[in-house]
Parts: sequence; structure tokens; C-alpha cells
Amino acid sequence: MSYKTVSLLVLIMLTLTLALTSCIPETSVIITEGTDSSGFLMGIWHGWIAPVSLIAKIFNDSFTIYDSDNTGFWYDFGFYIAILGGFGGFSLVRRKSKSDKD
Repeated sequence: MSYKTVSLLVLIMLTLTLALTSCIPETSVIITEGTDSSGFLMGIWHGWIAPVSLIAKIFNDSFTIYDSDNTGFWYDFGFYIAILGGFGGFSLVRRKSKSDKD
């Protein structure tokens, strides 16, 4: 590989890492009134980046995988849907096509 290709790949990896870790839920000591709680879409996002959150938790205890300041059922629903769908859980219920059987 050329120097340009390697440099581009490193740049892409650093950008993706920064983008994924920028929205990791953090523990909050005091939850103030009037702050926005995490809802369904943030639940999906936190479910998708759960592996990244787990790795970040190893190096910094202020990160969590699950946001404690959430809206309840809809956050939970989005989080679990993303966990199942993001790690291939939906592939267990898909039917195989004719080309897969051959």
C-alpha cells in the first residue's frame, strides 16, 4: 500500500472513532430539571455504539453503556432493538432465499 492510502485509512479510522465516542453516555452526578432526556432515537444510537462504550469504560469510569437519564420504555425499546439488530439478532428470524440454499 502506498503512503497516501495508509494515511487516508488512518484518517478515516480516527474520524470514525471520534464520531462514535462523541455520543457515549456519561454518568451524571446531578440530573438537573429541564434537561433533555434520552428518547427512542438515542436508545438506538446507544445500542449501536455499545461495544465502543464498553471499550471506553475500560479506560475511563465516567462512561456508561446505558444512559440513566432516559425517557423509560421508549429508550429501552430503542436500545434493545439496536443491540439485537446491530449484532445480527434479526438474521436468526430471516428466511433463507433460494440462492442461499444452493
